[in-house]
Amino acid sequence: MARTAVIAGVGPGLGATLARRFVDEGCRVGLFARSNEFVDDLAAELGEDALAVPTDITDPEAVTAGFEAVRERFGPVDVLVNHASGGSWEGIRDISLDAFEQALDVSAVGGFLCSREAVEDMLDARRASPDENAGGGTIIFTGATSAVRGRGGAPGFSAGKFAARGLAESMARELGPEGVHVAHVVIDGQINTPGVTDRDPEELLDPEAIADAYWTLVTQDRSAWTLELDLRPHVESF
Repeated sequence: MARTAVIAGVGPGLGATLARRFVDEGCRVGLFARSNEFVDDLAAELGEDALAVPTDITDPEAVTAGFEAVRERFGPVDVLVNHASGGSWEGIRDISLDAFEQALDVSAVGGFLCSREAVEDMLDARRASPDENAGGGTIIFTGATSAVRGRGGAPGFSAGKFAARGLAESMARELGPEGVHVAHVVIDGQINTPGVTDRDPEELLDPEAIADAYWTLVTQDRSAWTLELDLRPHVESF
């Protein structure tokens, strides 16, 4: 049976690569982004299995409407990727309260609102399954180095990523026993995207390889679920 996925926070980098991979694997995908500029073109490229849904994930009503649009087109949601992030690169003496709160809203509040919408679909699927060992769905949070080591000069971004990581870990422990797999992925390095021209590709993360790792999380057997996955270029020191 085809899965229905929502990727919350789709841009021309890793978000688009994840969308393409999920569609290639037979998923039907809702593409959430604040602006319809990019996701309209991506949905047209991906065809009938993709739906562009301009959504401000920090707005509860917009998130509810976005999930309803996906359900109406594709059915209940089986997979959610909380992929949005944001934050100004300003130090503690320069960042405004509004900018700090916006960073928290995008990473943590947005992840909370989207997860809350998706979880009921997943739990309903779990309850309806005749297989007591079947999973009910998968929620993946895209994290960053700043989720485990705060970045100097970026308190908003770091606080948002730390908060999202805590949310993911709490949800994993709450929902795992009920058949919902929640995982947090630490993207520990720069991703090789078309805009990156000043780095050796060997020092960068391949977005296709990252998408492989995400799909592995979606299809993992319940007996060996991953809570946190750390991805980094092989040339980086451990």
